[in-house]
Amino acid sequence: MFANQYPHFHKGRILKREMLENLRDYPRDFLDLYFQDYSNGIIAGVHIIVADTRLIITKGIIKHKGRLYMLDSSYELPYEATGSETILKVRFAEEANDLDFSNYRTEIVLDDSLELAHNELELARFKLKLGAKLRSQHTDFFDFATEYNTVNYLHCQYAGLEKSTYHPLILQYFSRELLKNRPTNPYDIAFALECLNQERVQRDVIDFYICNRLELDYQSLSNSQIHKYLNRILLESKGSSRMKGVGQGRPKRMIVD
Repeated sequence: MFANQYPHFHKGRILKREMLENLRDYPRDFLDLYFQDYSNGIIAGVHIIVADTRLIITKGIIKHKGRLYMLDSSYELPYEATGSETILKVRFAEEANDLDFSNYRTEIVLDDSLELAHNELELARFKLKLGAKLRSQHTDFFDFATEYNTVNYLHCQYAGLEKSTYHPLILQYFSRELLKNRPTNPYDIAFALECLNQERVQRDVIDFYICNRLELDYQSLSNSQIHKYLNRILLESKGSSRMKGVGQGRPKRMIVD
């Protein structure tokens, strides 16, 4: 049956092991249950900030092989320009036990290998030219695909129900730009508001939206395809917005025969 048990710490009462175990296990059990159906990837937080020659990974939660890992304070990592694509990865170590703890540790690394091993998770990537500055702020939706000198989240693994989904930061940029164009397509309006209102949008929702909106046969889209098709929709909406503006500015004329 469902239950909620909380220990009482009253003066004169004996402190029992079960009472301490209750406090120890409840937060962990709650998180495991809440995210049990989520895929591997970022659960919350873990944003990338560029500060001079350092990357700052903000605190957050990730999931790997059914286990949650917490970064409870920001982590800094030096980087340098190599001119080649570099991936910011979390590398998971094997379980290590001692008398007091079972330890599941990770290492945050920069790697020029574009392949992910079974014990690795991608947070972001970039390609920095010699003498250039890396930036983590994006000017618009298309800027997320800029090849050089920009933090790229397109291939980041973001946790979703049963399978990973698209990074919500990218979808939010898309939705704001789309709504500024005052779309009339009901698919556009519904999807944009969903992206702005929800913590994350599930992968199937993104695939169905793009395929229905562009009249494509349903398919499971890659991260790169998603960005390409969303950019196409955005360009179409900008064109429609300009046409509406032109039409509104013209004087109305009546022809009498």
